[in-house]
Amino acid sequence: MKKLLALALLSFAASAADLETRSYQVQITSHCDEGEVSCDQVVYQGKSKKSGKTITLEGSSWHTLCADGVTPCRFLGYQFKNGDTTYYVRDDGLLQVIRGRQVLVSEQGEWRQ
Repeated sequence: MKKLLALALLSFAASAADLETRSYQVQITSHCDEGEVSCDQVVYQGKSKKSGKTITLEGSSWHTLCADGVTPCRFLGYQFKNGDTTYYVRDDGLLQVIRGRQVLVSEQGEWRQ
């Protein structure tokens, strides 16, 4: 039920959803029109619970591709780039921060209303 609610919150235009993990608070805000399958106007605002430091990144929705290799199919979550570091916020609540091949953060969280 919580996962379905989170997906519903993430699918509306100019919508926001909060993810809380053990160490981070993350707000995802989508600025795309309702009904768009993919969105390149998504904002990540993250805060470390330990240091209090914040970061704001711009990114996009993240999908698998359909058989044609072009059309977005299944929604996976969101991705945000910061230099050589990529932040992934998955629809199941997993927050991952990866630099090159090194996983810097991998924490399961819960979507909040």
